Amino acid sequence: MPSIDRLDPIAREISGGLPWPVKAFLIGLVIPWIIPLGPLNLSAYRIILLVALLPTLWMWVRGKGGPIRVADIAVILFCVWASLSFVMVAGFEQTIEAMGILNIETMGAYLLARCYIRTADDFRNMIQFASNLVVFLLPFTLFEWITGAKPLLTGLAVIFPTLDITMMEPRWGFWRVQGPFAHSIVYGLFCGSFVALTYMVLGRGKGILAGLMRPAAITLAAFVSMSSAPIAGIVLQFALITWNSLLKRFTFRWKLLWGMALVAYLIVEFGSNQTPVKFYISRFTFDAQTGWFRLLIWDYGSASVANHPLFGIGLGQWVRPSWMPESVDNFWLLIAMRHGIPAVALLFVAWLAITCGVAYKKGLDERTDAYRTGFVFCMFMFLLVGCTVHFWAATYAWFMFMLGSGVWILDVKPLETSSSELPGSRSSKIGPSPEHRRHGTRLSAPRR
Repeated sequence: MPSIDRLDPIAREISGGLPWPVKAFLIGLVIPWIIPLGPLNLSAYRIILLVALLPTLWMWVRGKGGPIRVADIAVILFCVWASLSFVMVAGFEQTIEAMGILNIETMGAYLLARCYIRTADDFRNMIQFASNLVVFLLPFTLFEWITGAKPLLTGLAVIFPTLDITMMEPRWGFWRVQGPFAHSIVYGLFCGSFVALTYMVLGRGKGILAGLMRPAAITLAAFVSMSSAPIAGIVLQFALITWNSLLKRFTFRWKLLWGMALVAYLIVEFGSNQTPVKFYISRFTFDAQTGWFRLLIWDYGSASVANHPLFGIGLGQWVRPSWMPESVDNFWLLIAMRHGIPAVALLFVAWLAITCGVAYKKGLDERTDAYRTGFVFCMFMFLLVGCTVHFWAATYAWFMFMLGSGVWILDVKPLETSSSELPGSRSSKIGPSPEHRRHGTRLSAPRR
């Protein structure tokens, strides 16, 4: 049977430019089925990642994902350390399923993007297709927002079992939308992650109103989750978009923004009775009680990390008052709690190597620069929102996929006649070379 990479040219022709494994994965993210596969019950996107894991790993080894980078090694080492932590804490037999799911969702999603999102066209096609899925779901989620009914989960349950229905108290007279995901926060975060990407990628070259049409629909889709973390992420992205648009001719706009952020940090540090982290996580909430719980989670969770710094506590219970809920609304903290400080450090190194590497990449043409800007804004949204909510299941796989989807920018050959705006470099008035206009962005490791 031909491997996935051998079928790649055919897959692109059939799918209109986007490889079919990527399309299948994206569709799988919004299908809530729990499909029985032998002794296991797997969601649709996990089945796709399981099938694609070995072929994409082989493609990556052969260099079809470009040169091996620091982030690649950090992701692999994270999987190794997290798996080891499971074994050290609870034993191999007790954690084999958890290890399998962790590696599939981490390496599977990351390598899928690394190997198949390799050009600007790939990136745009992926954003177009994924955002189309969000828009397609919008009528169903608006109905759920108003009525509280779950048409997606109940309708699809006729074929296969679906995720459990979660009913929460209404907010502002409306129901919190779960959509096809496990929780309203997960749904809102998935939708909200597209705001900057749709504006900078799909809205590029359009007028302001036309360029805002898709981000507006995405914002509405995320808002009906009625969850503070996704809404905070949307506000952050629009703030960055506005800053970039208003000061696009100012060379040092990003240095100025970092300076303002530092001043704000110092004001909170010395002018508040809370640490900057506590100040942030306590205020991005719909109600004071939620913010208070997040402060307690930070206090008891960080104490757990201090008590188990190397391998964490695995999937075991963390020490907290009996009346506190089990959930940990902090992605980065929970990784450290479960797998130890080395694990969260490795994952952060992967995020840092890709995000900062892309942000400081020089010599990009105007189109790639716009795509880069949307990607960096999206990654910063994940970084900050991850301090107030946990990424799990489909959202975690989406985060790892998005992280890998920006690596192609690092492989773009710099233009000798132009330089990037983001961050802090001077923009050239000279456009892309004729060769780039004819053939698009060239990569240092072309597809074979």
